[in-house]
Amino acid sequence: MARALTFQFNGTDFVCSPDKVDRTKLYGFVDVEALDGKSRKCQLATLADDGRTIVGQGGSSFAYLSSDGLWLDKTKLQPVDPEGRTITPVQSTYGAPVPLTKLATLEDYLSHNIKGVYVLRCEGDLAPLAAELKKGTIFSFPYSFRGGLEADVGFLLAGQDGTVFMCVGQPTSIHFVGLEQAAAPVEDDTEAAEGEDESLDFGMM
Repeated sequence: MARALTFQFNGTDFVCSPDKVDRTKLYGFVDVEALDGKSRKCQLATLADDGRTIVGQGGSSFAYLSSDGLWLDKTKLQPVDPEGRTITPVQSTYGAPVPLTKLATLEDYLSHNIKGVYVLRCEGDLAPLAAELKKGTIFSFPYSFRGGLEADVGFLLAGQDGTVFMCVGQPTSIHFVGLEQAAAPVEDDTEAAEGEDESLDFGMM
């Protein structure tokens, strides 16, 4: 069962469960299984760098090592930015109610690279919040599933049929320059081309 998010709007709490919309739900999917000569299901394995050792699922993992090659405990590591300043981790959005106070424009929404779309299944009467979203109102808020170093941007909006969606993304790094650009000068080679044509001797062909 999906974790529940609590949104606060005009003094009322709305408890909603996000249901992710993905390609498998829209178009279905095909599951391909590889079988050996005895019709047994094959499992993915990794060939080690030595070219001989085969590592099965669960047989490898990532580790953090110091510059001296010593094992480091991930919980004791301190994240910092490129300037060496300490980064304060963000909390999970599911840990506390989310106040819907910040408005976003359609341009704000379209300037983000959306990586996740969710349909919200909400408990109780959603009419007050749904009525506001049907007007075209878009709310934005920081979103992080389990907490981390940086939060994504969440948007709450409604479709034409009134379905409430939560979209999650990051600001795009692509910037529109413009249509008016100076064209490169083009030299007029008409006279040169005509001179070349006159020098051609078709009898040589």
